[in-house]
This record gives sequence, C-alpha cells and structure tokens, in this order.
Amino acid sequence: MSTLESIKESIRRAMKGEFYKKRFSGVNAEDIKTMSDFEKLPFTDKEDLRGAYPLGLQAVSDEKIVRIHSSSGTTGDAVIIPYTRKDIDDWAIMFKRCYETAGITSLDRIHITPGYGLWTAGIGFQAGCELLGAMAIPMGPGNTDKQIKMMIDMKSTVLCGTSSYVLLIAEEIEKRGLRDKIHLKKGVIGSERWGEKMRARIAGELGVELYDIYGLTEIYGPGIGINCEKQSAMHMWTDFMYYEIIDPNTGEILPEGQAGELVITTLQKEGAPLIRYRTHDLTKAVPGQCECGLRYPRIDAIIGRSDDMVKVRGAIIYPSSVDQVLAAVDGVSSEYQIMIDHLNGKDILTLFFETALEGKSAAALEKTVEREFKAKIGLIPNAKAVGMGELPRSEKKSTRVFDNRY
Repeated sequence: MSTLESIKESIRRAMKGEFYKKRFSGVNAEDIKTMSDFEKLPFTDKEDLRGAYPLGLQAVSDEKIVRIHSSSGTTGDAVIIPYTRKDIDDWAIMFKRCYETAGITSLDRIHITPGYGLWTAGIGFQAGCELLGAMAIPMGPGNTDKQIKMMIDMKSTVLCGTSSYVLLIAEEIEKRGLRDKIHLKKGVIGSERWGEKMRARIAGELGVELYDIYGLTEIYGPGIGINCEKQSAMHMWTDFMYYEIIDPNTGEILPEGQAGELVITTLQKEGAPLIRYRTHDLTKAVPGQCECGLRYPRIDAIIGRSDDMVKVRGAIIYPSSVDQVLAAVDGVSSEYQIMIDHLNGKDILTLFFETALEGKSAAALEKTVEREFKAKIGLIPNAKAVGMGELPRSEKKSTRVFDNRY
C-alpha cells in the first residue's frame, strides 16, 4: 500500500470517532487524490485533543479498547488516548526495534526508571524489553539508593530514563565511588531535550553509549524513533507514521534540512488515529540514507519546542539556545536555571549555572557567560555561578525556565 493510501485509510478510521467526524465534516477520503490534497487538511493541536476529553478521540467500539494513557493535564483537561490490542502490540514492536537499533539484545538487563501509570513511559520501555526477550527491571522513578543497589546487584547493562534522572543517578554513583561496581554499557534517554554538555557528563560518569529515544503520549508514547550507532539523527518508524516538517508560524511544509515543527499522522493506529498532529517539537529532516544501513528516514535531534519560547526585552529565547551558549563556555556545567521577573517596570533575567570554580574564578566566569549570552541571544542576563549539585535535580523532567512575570 502506498503512503497516500495508508493515510487515506487512517483518515477513514479516524472519522469513525466523534472528534474527526466533526473536524473533517464534508471531507471524503476518496476525494484525496494527491499528497497536495492531503496537505490541505487542517492540523490537529493539543488544545483540540483537550476539547475531546474524555473519549472523543475514540474511533472504535468500547469492547476493542484494552487500555488508556494520558498526558499530565497540568495546563487543563488531560488528553486521553485509548489503545486497542493492536495499538499495544504495534507500540511494543516499535520499541523492540528501538532497542535493536541501539545494539541491545536479549542478553541485556534493562533497568527502567521512567514512571508507570497513566503516563506512557515505563510500560512502553517494559513491553519492548519483553518482546525483545531481555530482562526487564521495572523500577520506576525515585528511591535512588534502591535504584543503585539493584543496578549493582542485578548487573544491569542498560539504563532507561529521562536525562534529568539519569544525570542524578550518575552523580550519585560518582559521589559514592561505585563506578567500578556497575555493569552499564548503554543508556536509552527520552522525554526531554538535552544538551551536549549533559550528554557528555552522563556518558563520562557512567561510561556508557547514549541513545536518544523519541515519542509522545498522543502518538503511542516513547519508541517511535531513536538514533543509531552513527548518533545524532533519529530514525523514524515510517511504516507506523507519516511525518512532515512545517514552518510553525505559517504551516508551510519545509524542505529537507530546514528546521521547523514536526507534524505526525498515524498510519496504523486504531484506538485514536491522529491526522496532521502538531507535536510542537522543533527539528529538521535529514536527507540521504544513513551509513548504519537502516532505510528508515531520519530527523535531527529535537532542538526545542515551538511553544517553549519566551521573549524578554525583545529577545526571543529558547532553552536550546541557552544550551548552545553554555556549551561554548569552558568551566560551565550542563545544569542551569533561568528566572524571569518584572521589577521596577523592567524585565530581569537571572541565569543560574553550575560550575566547579569558586571565588574570583567563578566571578570571572559569570562575566564571560554574560558576554556570550549577549553576543548569541542579544540580552545581558544576571549570571550567577553556583556550586556543582546546587540546582535541583528531577526524577522526571527538569524545568529550566521560570517566568514569574504573569
């Protein structure tokens, strides 16, 4: 079946549900003759999905639904995604493929720290592990003492988690002098964007190869793409989804190599098919075939989100831009935090960053960071050096920007 025919079949399935029946009122899949016709369909956004709460996205009868997952709902109604048996099986197939792409085999012991429950993380890592035939160690987040003990006693070879929590574990292992007691070879990291300095710290402190797994609750969960041994760019499993890269402001489809927002259409999903779903993740399509031999197309590492931008005194700031500034400054660690306040009629941005330097050396580093920030982003922050480990660590995702103006 051609990609266009797969898309049309997904549209037919989606329109059996309440949400797309209304959204695509007047649309007939048979009238979609070309990809240009498909690209005229409206995008779907997370706010649309919130409006379908609780089960407006469901596109099959109740007896076919075997599970639900959900987004956090921290900024409104949660997004409820129903899954059929086939959806669950397909997700496991994709996740198994991710593990295999990372060189993980049935002989590995996979230590899983992402959370279980309504969130899609932990159970996805486990299902793929079990389908692979590897040993799953389903820890979930928290209780770092027990995490490390089990990691040592069970001789875990693969560590899965968010970059924030894996960094916390790495720091604790280093602090306790246990590096020679662990058996880790690889780390599979997902859920949040992370910079090169954090990647280098985790790889160095744990002595592992790191793989960046991609996914989101609305599209199965983690496991819809991963980078290979050639690193950086992530292979996307396009037998299960079709993706576009668009200009986030105009919606125009962008050519390969140009950064924009990732939009995904599911091709095989039954419980809650999604058509032209705006992920808000910023990346670009990587042209050509990968040297690793996989024929699945690639997107570059996620550089940020189109909706996590803040504007301060006319300067547009993405966390990924701050990563790049700090990566270029020797002596600055991977961890930072931004506080934005409005005082005496003026926006004030304070940038806290960790460093091992102290005294005059730390003060000089603050001035260097302020100069680099001004040169690259166009704004002078109040740079504040703090000691290593002083900024908060998270068992889930790290919050790096706190905007207190509103």
